[in-house]
Amino acid sequence: MRRHETTVEDGTVYVETDDGQLEVGALDRIVDAVGGHAWTIEYSDWEREYYDDLDTSDEGMIVDVVDMTEAMTHGESFVEMLRTHPSEPAATTTERSALSPRMGLFVGKLLENLESGLG
Repeated sequence: MRRHETTVEDGTVYVETDDGQLEVGALDRIVDAVGGHAWTIEYSDWEREYYDDLDTSDEGMIVDVVDMTEAMTHGESFVEMLRTHPSEPAATTTERSALSPRMGLFVGKLLENLESGLG
């Protein structure tokens, strides 16, 4: 199964597709949405209890969010989902910090990857 890479060019995040690059949005907005450039890997007591074979050896490591973003690859279904989501915030949104639906979907996947650690 083909994986689609993430690239960053001139401060903009793109996901590679069979038809070229699909723009996700500004890297700075994505980094701000996850809380900054550094992410510390942590595991809750619940995760430790529920997943008794969980490898937590990476706990406490600090991950560079930009590096993690650039290392992300995506399956075809995620790329199609990204493609169908609007690349601009809703017209009714008045907050300048609002994310577009496409960027929100991407940020959600990035957070999922960050929260799952390196193992």
